[in-house]
Amino acid sequence: MSGTAEVVAFYAQSWINCDPGAVRRVIAGDAEIEWNLDQAVDDEELVQTLQRIAAFADSVTIVSTTCAGDRASLVYDCEAPFGTARMAEFVTVADGAVSEIRQVYDVVALRRYFPGLLDED
Repeated sequence: MSGTAEVVAFYAQSWINCDPGAVRRVIAGDAEIEWNLDQAVDDEELVQTLQRIAAFADSVTIVSTTCAGDRASLVYDCEAPFGTARMAEFVTVADGAVSEIRQVYDVVALRRYFPGLLDED
C-alpha cells in the first residue's frame, strides 16, 4: 500500500469496520494528530474514539474523498437512531502510512445523537 488514495481508503474502511488493529497499522508511530474535541489526542485516543463512533453508529458513510498529492480530505456522515453527525478529516500520507490527521467533528450533533460518546472514562 503506497498511494494516498489507497492508504486513505484503507484507513477509513478500517475504522468504519471496527478494526482497530488495522487502523493502528496504517497510522505512523510519529503521526501528528489534532481534533476539535476537548480532550487531548494521541494515536491511541484517536483509535478508541473512532472505534466508539463506529460501534455507536447505525452506519458510517463516506460522503466525499478528495486526494491531491500526499494529502486527502474525507467527509463522513455518522448516522444514529435520532440523527446524523458529520465529521471531516484532513489526512497526509508519507511512506505508505498516515503521517498527519486533522479531524473536525460536529460536536453539538455528536453530543445530541451519540450520548455518552464524548464522556471521559
